[in-house]
Amino acid sequence: MSFVGLDWASKTHDVTVIDDRGHVLDRWAFSHTEQAWTSTLARLARHGDPADLPVIIERTGGLVVDRLLAAGHPVVSVHPNAFHAARPRWGASGAKSDPGDSYKLADYLRTDGHRLRRLDPVDAGLRELQALIRLRDDQVQARTAAINQLAALLDTHWPGPKELFHSLASPIALAFLTDYPTPQSAARLGEARMAAFLRRNSYRGGKPAAQLLARLRAAAVPAAQLPTDTLAVMIGAQIQLLRGIQTAIADLEALIKHRVARHPRARLLAALPGVGTINLTQLLAEVGPILDRVETVDQAAAECGVTPVTKASGKTSGVYFRWAANTRARKAITAFAHNARMQSPWAAKLYTNARARGKRNPHATRIVARAWLRVIWSCWHHGTPYDPNLHHAAQRLPA
Repeated sequence: MSFVGLDWASKTHDVTVIDDRGHVLDRWAFSHTEQAWTSTLARLARHGDPADLPVIIERTGGLVVDRLLAAGHPVVSVHPNAFHAARPRWGASGAKSDPGDSYKLADYLRTDGHRLRRLDPVDAGLRELQALIRLRDDQVQARTAAINQLAALLDTHWPGPKELFHSLASPIALAFLTDYPTPQSAARLGEARMAAFLRRNSYRGGKPAAQLLARLRAAAVPAAQLPTDTLAVMIGAQIQLLRGIQTAIADLEALIKHRVARHPRARLLAALPGVGTINLTQLLAEVGPILDRVETVDQAAAECGVTPVTKASGKTSGVYFRWAANTRARKAITAFAHNARMQSPWAAKLYTNARARGKRNPHATRIVARAWLRVIWSCWHHGTPYDPNLHHAAQRLPA
């Protein structure tokens, strides 16, 4: 039997094929182009049937993994930390090269392949949801960055508008900065004009126009001011950027709502307490592939990062936070656990008991998440939609 090690990079990849005794049968590097991929897959096929030629790689997804799976190769993923810990077996000098890493990967697969789990192709519907929700997450981060940039700009050149409304990203705050982008443009803003602006933009903050105007006037004045037209252009650019991102997020969320509604597995988790459209999509896209891949719920909890790590040696032992985990899955399941404890008495009791034992909020939330993951695992693998009336642990709570 032969084994393939693939050391991937953004531009070029190194491949080594070895036999069952560790002898190199073939070795080459290829660029990340379609022609090179076609040539590489054909070259691998000369070493045997793809189904009998496993490939090991330090990735769990992406184009590289998808191409290998589509070609019929068993793909084995190894965590970079685990592979790094095994490096001393090939020498103590610490020497490193891409061709050498591809050989080490192949040899690691030859000797330790029975310890590693093979990857399976992700369900096409889950892959689509995963792409959509991750793009939305990126856009939300971009919106946060744009808000912070606008806040920093106002702090430096015109602090007043920051004190008026709850959020700089709110439509009324952006409308105010559009109408009054500089201190000079708001110099003649009186109580009557402010009241008219609030009515025109359906203000619901509960503060009278006079109070908001007093906040605007009470703000500190910068000692050195930019030219009015320059500041107006800068403020306008940030507003345009922020509105564009918000429009993109709204369009993505509308598409996500449509796509998740038609996914056949969405019905399994749609009735979970506190789960909304976005969090449901996160659970399906990030936790779902893990539930399909692993063999037990404990493995799923470990990969989602909601179980701790125990380290014991001699008389010393400790339980620690699990750093090696799928962070996107952990974010999805803990966000759901936080929302669920607000609506589920069972989840609230789990959280309260954990806090009473001295656990901090993040730790207590992970405890709730681990408990919910067992419920989700049962729904997922039995094909049964969540029904609170069938949730026996919740039913046993006293009224």
